[in-house]
Amino acid sequence: MHVSTVAALRDYYGLTPGPVKVHEPGQMLGLVEDDLRAAMGLDVTGVFPRKVKFGLSTTAWKEWNFRGLEVLVPADFRTRTEPNGDILIYPEGDETAAPSGLMPMGSAFFDAIVRQPEIDEEKLDPEDNLEEFGAVSEEDLDHIERSVRAAASSGYGVAAGFGGTGFGDIALVPGPGLKNPKGIRDVAEWYISTRTRRGYIHRVFERQCEIAIGNLARIHARIGARIGDAVDCMYVCGTDFGTQTSAFCSVATFRELWFPYYKRVNDWVHANTTWKCFKHSCGSVERFFESFIEAGFDVINPVQCSAAGMEPAGLKRKYGSRLVFWGGGVDTQKTLPFGTPQEVREEVLRRCEIFAPGGGFVFNSIHNLQAGTPVENIVAMLDAVHQFNGVSHARSG
Repeated sequence: MHVSTVAALRDYYGLTPGPVKVHEPGQMLGLVEDDLRAAMGLDVTGVFPRKVKFGLSTTAWKEWNFRGLEVLVPADFRTRTEPNGDILIYPEGDETAAPSGLMPMGSAFFDAIVRQPEIDEEKLDPEDNLEEFGAVSEEDLDHIERSVRAAASSGYGVAAGFGGTGFGDIALVPGPGLKNPKGIRDVAEWYISTRTRRGYIHRVFERQCEIAIGNLARIHARIGARIGDAVDCMYVCGTDFGTQTSAFCSVATFRELWFPYYKRVNDWVHANTTWKCFKHSCGSVERFFESFIEAGFDVINPVQCSAAGMEPAGLKRKYGSRLVFWGGGVDTQKTLPFGTPQEVREEVLRRCEIFAPGGGFVFNSIHNLQAGTPVENIVAMLDAVHQFNGVSHARSG
């Protein structure tokens, strides 16, 4: 949820006032603390990496005025506001480096700034696109252990994102956390490269996969020995393969470039842990579902039912016994932000009636709750889910 939405919900439920932590500064996502989680009647909590977008560590915090809303941001979060109201953010908080993110005036989140060096085909080195992928540090392991321990003791389901397994995630390709990114960092150039430089992409993914599995082994050894298999599912990758009406690549291209590395990661997870493997991909992606399943994904998110070919009943009928649908609960492009509470309630109940029978459904809105979403609509969404589940959930407001 956007930080402004989290703040509005805390106010609605009459919770302890104070600035909300922005735990993911790219999308300006607000941390849902346990008191708000209980007030909303949620079932899952998250485990997040120590370092987040723009290379910022979440070990210390400071206040920041976000267009009139006091929030908490990582201590190294440093920005510059332009005369036209645009906000620029610096990688690792280093103001001597070129800004790596831009929040345009009127926007509520940061877009990555492409800082593409001139490409010399003779000197292209896959290591340049691997700078942000390295061995997990002791500091990171300590953070993960603390986070998993806290999540496990909460009584909620635990969804963990350890990082490093986002093969070709276009939000990360520009290297927003790097001061001087090298390699192929332009978004359009990266997509072109999946056609014209496939050998290069394979070499990047091959090495990234080796590093990732090594890191997962160390992470699991640490938390498994000290806490047990407390994680229920692992967020593997957020690479989007779908648009509103089509896809970014063919199934054949997916199977050549991405499938082998997803399968290696998921096979390792299934062979060595009890975790389920979680795949995020927006858009019209039904054409990839058979490949996702074959690659070992257990969970699909956000189930964008408004995209072409993503009709809920058809998805449930065809894949409901083989995939968990984590999402699809209510449209966040139209119904939730712009509909009435009654329209929200009706859509939520319809989706629950379709996806819930037989299990394999974790209610979630279709992607983030954006800034400006009416609180009464969010409450209507939650009330409808509790009604469907036959749960009487006491709340304030």
